[in-house]
Amino acid sequence: MRTVLILAAITGTLGACNTPKPMAQGLSSVHVPVVSSTDYVYDAAVPSGSLDATDAARLDGWFSGLGLDWGDTIYVAGDYAPIARSQVAEIAGRYGMMVAAGTPASAGAAQPGILRVVVNRKRAGVPGCPDWQSPSSPNFSNKTYSNFGCAVNANLAAQVANPADLLRGQPGPAAEDAEAAAKAIIMYRNWPHTALESGQKLRPLKRVESTASKEEN
Repeated sequence: MRTVLILAAITGTLGACNTPKPMAQGLSSVHVPVVSSTDYVYDAAVPSGSLDATDAARLDGWFSGLGLDWGDTIYVAGDYAPIARSQVAEIAGRYGMMVAAGTPASAGAAQPGILRVVVNRKRAGVPGCPDWQSPSSPNFSNKTYSNFGCAVNANLAAQVANPADLLRGQPGPAAEDAEAAAKAIIMYRNWPHTALESGQKLRPLKRVESTASKEEN
């Protein structure tokens, strides 16, 4: 009888180790996007106050190696930043990027006579997804499934053009433009049909005059 009790206790302990993570309550997503930030620093000596041809080529190669893309912000710091800023901006423009004002504090201060170029890279992801710890059924407590929110938030993190928008968003205009707001509806109503049978022609796009143009005429 004692042996049976010991085996039962061991079995219960092992079962507790494999117990699924309890599911949360409510409609909030269990997993949400997380934005990570990384600084890449490039220092160049500029005794003349500007980048020479060699340093400019090296900076271009550095940008190319980083693979500049949406979510990257370029800063210029140092004693000669106002002079060499236009050179850095010209090189960054080849990648469709602009130089931002200021510098991130995390990049540190440049030494005298050194031009520092900082690329701050933000990336969004949803850690812990997929999460299959909790079984989808049975769910007698009607609690939120552990994987709830993974698909939607992972797609949001992958598709957002600038991950920083998940933190702050973009400021809206001071005045609302009703014509711009209705543009999508106008295009939806007047755009040519796409589901066509053989022999049919596309419906021509209607020309819609705005209220402003009518008033001018």
